[in-house]
Amino acid sequence: MTHTPVKLTLAKWTLDDYHRMIEVGILETRYVELLNGEIIEMPPEREPHAYYRTEATDYLKELLGARVKVREAAPITIVSSTSEPEPDIAVVQPLGREYLRHHPYPENIFWLIEFSNTSLAKDLDVKRKAYAVAGIMEYWVIDLRRQQLKVFREPFNGDYTSSSTLTTGEICPKAFPDITISVQRLLE
Repeated sequence: MTHTPVKLTLAKWTLDDYHRMIEVGILETRYVELLNGEIIEMPPEREPHAYYRTEATDYLKELLGARVKVREAAPITIVSSTSEPEPDIAVVQPLGREYLRHHPYPENIFWLIEFSNTSLAKDLDVKRKAYAVAGIMEYWVIDLRRQQLKVFREPFNGDYTSSSTLTTGEICPKAFPDITISVQRLLE
């Protein structure tokens, strides 16, 4: 007797569903983000992660000044893909009170940065693809274990067509070619 395998279908959450859960307090004690319609539990932030993120945020604010808003661990909204991830750093347009009405959309984002220790696989796969599909022009992942900066650029067909790994030197963000960022400073 042969059995036909049962195909399971996962229910996907919309942005509206997710926002309603937040409003009524269902997710109040959970540290989560919405990625591709799934509510993903985020690991607790350890000291090295918090240290690197804070230092990088201060450094970018110093370099970029009022040209941008550097947001730490705050949501962005990817409208078309039912995602509202919380990147470690989002360098966005300084739209002021506009962000009272909505989180930054892809068109408001210059580039995103994730600091990865335990979440490296998710950051290099699921998040990378979600950001590429959304058309976010630049995405950096700082691998804290290997002390490397992974740079993804030029989104096309659901992924980035350009990637590089740096451990030293300098890099200029695509949106600000006149700004030089020390890779070592991000990794120290």
